[in-house]
Amino acid sequence: MINQQLKRFLFFIFVSCCFSVGIGIGFFIRFGQLQPSHASTNNSKLAKASKSFPDFHKLPPFVPEPNFEKTINIQAVGDIIPGTNFPNYRLPRNKNRLIRPSVRKYLKRADLLFGNFESTLTTHPYSPKNISRKKVFAFRSPPGYAKLFADVGFDVLNIANNHAFDFGKVGFRDTMRNFANSGIQTVGHKNQILFLDKKNITVAMIGFAPYKRYNSIHDLQAASALVKEAKSRANIVVVSMHVGAEGTKALYVKNKTEYFYGENRGNSIKFARTMIDAGADLILGHGPHVPRAMEIYQDKLIAYSLGNFLGYRTLSTRAQAGYSMILEVKLNQWGNLVGGKIIPVRMTRRGTPYIDQYFRTVGLLRYLNRKAFPHKQLKINRLGEIVVNKASTAKGKL
Repeated sequence: MINQQLKRFLFFIFVSCCFSVGIGIGFFIRFGQLQPSHASTNNSKLAKASKSFPDFHKLPPFVPEPNFEKTINIQAVGDIIPGTNFPNYRLPRNKNRLIRPSVRKYLKRADLLFGNFESTLTTHPYSPKNISRKKVFAFRSPPGYAKLFADVGFDVLNIANNHAFDFGKVGFRDTMRNFANSGIQTVGHKNQILFLDKKNITVAMIGFAPYKRYNSIHDLQAASALVKEAKSRANIVVVSMHVGAEGTKALYVKNKTEYFYGENRGNSIKFARTMIDAGADLILGHGPHVPRAMEIYQDKLIAYSLGNFLGYRTLSTRAQAGYSMILEVKLNQWGNLVGGKIIPVRMTRRGTPYIDQYFRTVGLLRYLNRKAFPHKQLKINRLGEIVVNKASTAKGKL
């Protein structure tokens, strides 16, 4: 009898404990996850306020404002000759070492990467040039080098220069085909406007040179018409110009016609500014084989020469000829300059580029800008950053 009463008592205790535990779990689930708030401790006010928020599923989809700014990062380098096998063999053992990883890392930041290619990619054996004459050169690189530039990340290479026809029409066609097969487009062909779509921004590129077989820098009327047509069909127009004398004696850009060994190499300032007036948004100069000053004209950037970038055992690297750069320019969808940077590069004695920790090209450009445009010079700080007038980047300013 006592054992039976003891069992009933223990069962009653067990049921009571289970009931208490259940009540505790319920309270924890209901109130345990609410954290104290200094803003309000009145649950009725919180419940009332929550009713004022709109139903998420009934909200209209997000539509960007018409002036929502998009930007594109354009990088440009100067003259490129990756060695030659004519008339003698001046090629590296491993072509992939021509542009080292530390340089490639910076080039990978570009949405559009541009350079000036001053060689040919062909096996054609005959050059129409008389290389026995002083200062006459013919450059020929292996067709397989096209893949090197594709791997580095080049999108467009200029061919409107004095070396694209070093091996005649055959070599020229071979060069175009080899680049095209590697996914690289070329600019500078006669009457050509190259259109590219980058980040939903249409970019038009046109190449000019002092020669009639290309778009000529000497015919300002035809050049302006081409730029105007490009501007009517694109957000941004980029002009590549091969213009000016060559060498360290040609460091200083001047508003006059330049000659090199009797050849009329044009007036780079007059040409560049005329192209801006016609609608161009960015001017990229090359050909002098040294860096030249930069300026802001009508709120647009003109780089008068980017210097040498790669010239394996072909281009001089003495003095300022060895100063190089990666020009990085950020433009918005209206073609306005948003930001820019000079990434300083130096050439080794053999003509391959490396990042210059001493910022020598930046110092040179600051000096050249003061000399060329003392009253309205482009400001570049010691880190190579282009100082932009923010008011000029607004839509409708230009």
